[in-house]
Amino acid sequence: MEKQNYNHLTRTFRRLSRFGHLSAIAGWDMSTYMPPNGSTARAEALAELSVLQHQILTDKKTVTFLQAAAQEDLNDVERANLREMTRQYQEAVVLPDSLVEEKSLVGSRCEHGWRTQRPANDWQGFATNLKEVVRVSREEARLRADAKGKSPYDALLDLYEPGMTSEKLDVVFGDLRSWLPDLLQKVVDKQSSRPAVDPVGPFATGTQRELGLDTMRMLGFDFNGGRLDVSAHPFCGGVPEDVRITTRYDESDLITSLFGVIHETGHASYEQNLPREWLGQPVALARSTAIHESQSLFFEMQLGRSKAFLNLLLPKIIARFSNQPAFETQNFIAVNQRVERGFIRVDADEVSYPAHVILRYEIERALIDGDIEVDDIPALWDEKMQHWLGLSTKDNYRNGCMQDIHWTDGAFGYFPSYTLGAMYAAQLFNAASRALPQLESDIAEGSFTALFDWLRQNIWQHGSRFTTSQLMTHATGEDLNPLYFRQHLESRYL
Repeated sequence: MEKQNYNHLTRTFRRLSRFGHLSAIAGWDMSTYMPPNGSTARAEALAELSVLQHQILTDKKTVTFLQAAAQEDLNDVERANLREMTRQYQEAVVLPDSLVEEKSLVGSRCEHGWRTQRPANDWQGFATNLKEVVRVSREEARLRADAKGKSPYDALLDLYEPGMTSEKLDVVFGDLRSWLPDLLQKVVDKQSSRPAVDPVGPFATGTQRELGLDTMRMLGFDFNGGRLDVSAHPFCGGVPEDVRITTRYDESDLITSLFGVIHETGHASYEQNLPREWLGQPVALARSTAIHESQSLFFEMQLGRSKAFLNLLLPKIIARFSNQPAFETQNFIAVNQRVERGFIRVDADEVSYPAHVILRYEIERALIDGDIEVDDIPALWDEKMQHWLGLSTKDNYRNGCMQDIHWTDGAFGYFPSYTLGAMYAAQLFNAASRALPQLESDIAEGSFTALFDWLRQNIWQHGSRFTTSQLMTHATGEDLNPLYFRQHLESRYL
């Protein structure tokens, strides 16, 4: 049987992919090199692209082709691609063009303002723009909820982690609540008896950049298909054929930038190893945001903060910045495995990090479901920070509720992916360690071929061919099991 309907759809989605390519690079430029005065014109151009893509995807004929293609003789990969095409169509068709355009415009305006409002601690200015983003996001959530029969927040959560619900999250996060605060206290108490000595700068930005590039090469980043730049908030963007990652530098702090690069290289490795033969089709996209975060946290935490990798990294640091007491081997490991209660999520250690995520999850769910308003956020943030980490953010907006970029463009439902990703990463590293008995010695020698081949075989090459549950079961023998995350933390820190 000919696959006329399916083939028509592949041409449509290839076209969408090309417009998505342009949008991704324009968005990267907006966050890196674009002069400030270009923000309005760029926001309007990106909004126009968003509307164009939306119109192509939601064309009245698309649903006819989807229904007809389902009756055609498709192989397993084509069937998975059709499933993902259908999901994208169903997500898009519930939104009018006007809302797609408005969301893009208010998001660009809020993000651009945030760049100067956060350093200025200007909550009132930021809140004015954020209220518009929340208004649009609530309307989007309402439309999606009506179509899916879910709560407004769950309808957005499903965009980032298909199949996940707040009910499931409450179980997973409820388990964390039962043991994480006690573990955090035990680790902090244990480490307080042996305080680590911090590296002393200045660490020249140019030299930090060279160290980051060298580390990216060691981790297999393909510079013929990507690059490293600077932005206000580190991210991985671009497209699989041209991956753009960013970091930010502080000449008094060597570690934050370096591990930011390692984190984003994990994202980039996933993108650069997605199935090339399917590129341009939904099945070639990363499975979900949590699986994406599992790859960055696999690189940054499971691999990057392991003793074997830190021992490998240390000579490269000493060669560039000369030796100092902080670079004694055991102290360097202690610095990179230090657990402490801090204000900033992206700088948090892996023990305290889930507290930052749960805090945001609880606030954004209440905000989208209409239980709180934007003006309630600072007080709630302060209350939850004091509960989880014993820190007050009263009037400290830039290190509190203004620190993240996610809400500026309406990415409500994204934050849970970070802790889900940490759990997936621990489970995947456990499985890789069982499959590769020589893994620790390989890491110590700087040999990552076997490990990356394992990731390529079990995660990277599959794109969105499988559901998240199927992907994890194929790779590890079971669906998400948070026990591996707890075992990892207890093993490394206690």
